[in-house]
Amino acid sequence: MLAFAEEESGSDSVLTRRSVLKVGSLAFGSLSLPDWLRSQARAEPGKRVPSDTAVIHVVMGGGLSHLDSFDPKPDAPAEIRGEFGTIATSIPGVRVTEHLPFMAKALNRFVVVRSMRHTNPIHLPASHWMMTGYNPPDSTRTNINPYCGAVVAKFRGQNVAGLPPYVSIPRRQSLGGPGYLGTAFNPFTTDSDPGDPNFAVPILKFPAEMSAERLRDRHALRSDLEHLTAKAGESSDLDKFEQQAIDLVAGRRAQEAFDLSREDPAMRDRYGRTPAGQRCLLARRLVEAGVTFVTVLSGGEWDTHKDNFAILKKQSFPLVDRALATLATDLIERGLDRRVLLLISGEFGRTPTINKDAGRDHWPGAFTVLFSGGGTRVGRVVGATDRQASMPITQAYSPGDVLATIYQHMGIDTQQMLHDRTGRPLPVLPDGKAIAELF
Repeated sequence: MLAFAEEESGSDSVLTRRSVLKVGSLAFGSLSLPDWLRSQARAEPGKRVPSDTAVIHVVMGGGLSHLDSFDPKPDAPAEIRGEFGTIATSIPGVRVTEHLPFMAKALNRFVVVRSMRHTNPIHLPASHWMMTGYNPPDSTRTNINPYCGAVVAKFRGQNVAGLPPYVSIPRRQSLGGPGYLGTAFNPFTTDSDPGDPNFAVPILKFPAEMSAERLRDRHALRSDLEHLTAKAGESSDLDKFEQQAIDLVAGRRAQEAFDLSREDPAMRDRYGRTPAGQRCLLARRLVEAGVTFVTVLSGGEWDTHKDNFAILKKQSFPLVDRALATLATDLIERGLDRRVLLLISGEFGRTPTINKDAGRDHWPGAFTVLFSGGGTRVGRVVGATDRQASMPITQAYSPGDVLATIYQHMGIDTQQMLHDRTGRPLPVLPDGKAIAELF
């Protein structure tokens, strides 16, 4: 947590420069917030793409069963189709599981890509591939290559001053790190779950003893800082990165964007008073305010080796169904879909056959991702799998294709070079093309 301590100077109480700029809980490694801002500025390769486009990536980590959600096979034998029935959707002729009624009604707000495929069945390396475009060794546990959110933070930076370029809710995704780009491109994390009734971002929460009037008055804050540093014989001019840090922590833009209490209670109810619902609502608030890239951890149990049907029906689907449907609809209703691309994905699908524990195991041979906004032609299904949902029977799409679609939306050339810790040049993506069928 960022501490705003006060020191006594005779009878005057002044804020310490050190305490204002000290960062503990943010995921910036050992960097202070001003150092993080300086590092980002030094690492930017030059001219940014002049755009206000943004991305929301909802991560369903663990591997959602495509057969039991968005690619059901109702005519397959019971040992393949499973226990769930299907329901019609707002896309004519397209059916999904009966346990996603909100998504069924809102499916015309999405493009459903059913022909995803890769070859890695292990959670963390598969996640690394999906989130970076690089297929790593099976022993991989952390980022070798940077997650696309970190790449966007490097090449695009802030859409709006006073807000971070890359935010992860409520914490950093396991493979959502910057890899060799360094800690400067870690995400800003809320470190608190928006689903908590008492949600507040620790670094943006001020002590009760500090008056509201004082918090709102940045000139007073600057005056206190300069008063203290002048007494210490330091320059009284704050460098621009220290000022940016203060603007982020004390500025109204960040305070208001992260403040869910400013939302109409009816809108909060519309998203659902679940962790997933409030996380998705916060993501919409952030891109609307000007954050460039937001990652949302969906919650729910998707790694269903055992009791797949009971877990999905009773726990996981009720958590996310309303939230995902409302997020896409809300973005469209506000006109944000023209500049915001929404992606919903996990790292792989589940086996076509049901195991002895009424579960499904890892299956990278076929799975589904969903897109909305960003110029996509929604209300369609792209690709198809065979009768067992075991493999695509149309054009198969790779992790690189998904990421290339994101980078195209963000105006980032996937063949421009980054340099790893040894200085070796590596392209943003080693392969993949934007999925033309989406547009």
